[in-house]
Amino acid sequence: MLSQPISVTFDIGGGRMVSIETGKLARQAHGSVTVRQGNCIILATVVANKEPREGQEFFPLVVDYMEKFASAGRIPGSFFKREGKLSDYEVLVSRLIDRALRPLFPEDYFCDVQVLVTLVSSDKEVMPDALACLAASAALAVSDIPIKEIISEVRVGRVEGNLVVNPSRTELEKADMDFIIAATDKNLMMVEGESDECSEEDLVKALQIAHDAIRIQIKAQEELRDKVGVKAKREYVKPVQNEELQQKVIAFAKDQIATIAKSASGKNERTEAFDTLKKELIDSLGEEAEDDVKKLAKKYFEDLKWEVVRNVILDVRTRLDGRQLDQIRPLSMEVDVLPSPHGSALFTRGETQSLTTVTLGTPLDELLVESAATSVYSKFILHYNFPPFSTGEVKMMRAPGRREVGHGNLAMRSLRKMMPGNEYPYTVRIVSDILESNGSSSMATVCAGSMALMDAGVPFPKHVGGIAMGLITRGTDNKYAILSDILGDEDHLGDMDFKVTGTRNGICGVQMDIKVDGLSMDIMREALEQARKGRLHILESMYVAIPAAREEVKPHAPRMEKLFIDKEFIGAVIGPQGKIIQEIQRETGTTINIEEVGNYGEVSIFSPAKEGLEKAVAWIKGIVAVPEVGSVYEATVKGIKEFGAFVEFLPGKQGLLHISEISWKRLESMDGVLKEGDKVKVKLIGIDHKTGKFKLSRKALMPKPEGKRPEQSES
Repeated sequence: MLSQPISVTFDIGGGRMVSIETGKLARQAHGSVTVRQGNCIILATVVANKEPREGQEFFPLVVDYMEKFASAGRIPGSFFKREGKLSDYEVLVSRLIDRALRPLFPEDYFCDVQVLVTLVSSDKEVMPDALACLAASAALAVSDIPIKEIISEVRVGRVEGNLVVNPSRTELEKADMDFIIAATDKNLMMVEGESDECSEEDLVKALQIAHDAIRIQIKAQEELRDKVGVKAKREYVKPVQNEELQQKVIAFAKDQIATIAKSASGKNERTEAFDTLKKELIDSLGEEAEDDVKKLAKKYFEDLKWEVVRNVILDVRTRLDGRQLDQIRPLSMEVDVLPSPHGSALFTRGETQSLTTVTLGTPLDELLVESAATSVYSKFILHYNFPPFSTGEVKMMRAPGRREVGHGNLAMRSLRKMMPGNEYPYTVRIVSDILESNGSSSMATVCAGSMALMDAGVPFPKHVGGIAMGLITRGTDNKYAILSDILGDEDHLGDMDFKVTGTRNGICGVQMDIKVDGLSMDIMREALEQARKGRLHILESMYVAIPAAREEVKPHAPRMEKLFIDKEFIGAVIGPQGKIIQEIQRETGTTINIEEVGNYGEVSIFSPAKEGLEKAVAWIKGIVAVPEVGSVYEATVKGIKEFGAFVEFLPGKQGLLHISEISWKRLESMDGVLKEGDKVKVKLIGIDHKTGKFKLSRKALMPKPEGKRPEQSES
């Protein structure tokens, strides 16, 4: 007989109820739950191997978030009509869950763990990414897989001045702050999001409100776990320990590690010195030492290095490269470094370098971004590339990994805050190629992207800069060190690493991972203030490199002009089966996009050449122009008859130039007078309002011979 499902329900605010249920779906998984709010239902499962793989030295956690298109009553648009590899959006949500869950597992737990989170029913107003980590944590809570604590995750948005937990999709569209925060009952674990230049104190308030909401969700998970029946967490095979060997490593290497850490050398020299010391350590064990012993000695060496270098920074108050705690590495910035891209910048900070380009495209270049609930087109695209040579390594070149997607997303969200609105006609693509990396290449991407946008002539009102920060703490004496512009090694050493982007006026983006227990809000405020000062220092150099956006795009960039025409003329510009607009594009070398906006047609014309743009603009203006009696036009002869010539005086508009209106001299026939293709200036002298026919005159523009009586024209 099937067991009955077990569930708990709680209110996330405003009467919005969320339920967590287990025991009904996916019962062979080691832990499974569904989380529901409204019509949004998320299924989370977790499975872990009983034993680690032989020789496993790290924790192999895999987290995948997936959205089924059926959850929103849709069929995928791909050729195969089935869900394929994870979209960038799904990868980003997977990363949010992964970064929150990973610190929960014991440090000596090396068994494979797979967490799968699936959206099986969608609600147009409920944002599933804010519930995904709750579902994953709840699945772990009801399982026997060993975790240290229960966590949860919420979104906090500021809507019309009010901080709201898990705002609806409609509310989020109006929000000027959007942060996702993960935490245990006591400690913050992860923060990621964006804002419209919020202050550091605004961010701290959002973190406090989020933590209160997370505690409610953790209690609900504990209640569900207790209802299920508290499962003893499974025993697992722990790595072999050798205390005697560990003491040998400490005695041999501790002082030398400290000496290297204080040498203020560059990354390569420091790495080589540590590698040499590690080799000397292994050699000191003797040739008879077994491979397992050497392997364990290397692990103890890395653990010792982590501890010693941290203590050097805390006690000496200087960095691995000799800098003060709040000192930024030397900066070098250039714009317009490449002749052919529409905008380019080279940003170098210490041993980190980004070469970034901007390309301006047409609305036809927009990117379709699909999720189960939405399909939207984006006119702003950022791609981040991290080739192996940037760190002096040899690796196979593959498609962008999750790290590249995540770093690129942080830069994209930050720069997007200063991009012009939907009225800006160009599609903009930024590509950041990291040429060197030793500390936050994503922040280099933000800085280089901001300068490249200004170099391209995008109306970017303010520079956006970014800085990566670190925090090292020691509980025994409550010492801590906040590090500005961290190195790659310091990123690994820290208890908190966080990246903050923004303008001179406030924060645009944040990505934060916290690994220390009991981090006070006072330390958080101090770290954010130090980050603000560092960001302002970098921004000053950026304004020196390029103080404002160029007034015009580069000569080789596509030109653009926008026209607004009466709605009734849209069909005339497009023509039957698109013949007119296709002819205009073919003859002028332009790309034309027409959208209906209210009672008007918005016509965007793009051209790589100024001449083609002007020709297309004149053509379209001619089509939509209303002919006025008395106006003079440059006409083209389209046909010859015995009684005159038919001429086109505006695009798509023809009239009769009667034989009597060609010259003051009487003409017996049209022979030799005009031929098809001739250009002739004419004056519109009348319109037959019943038939819509136009009457034109050439002689009205000629001097009247003496003795001739002026002739009257019909109107």
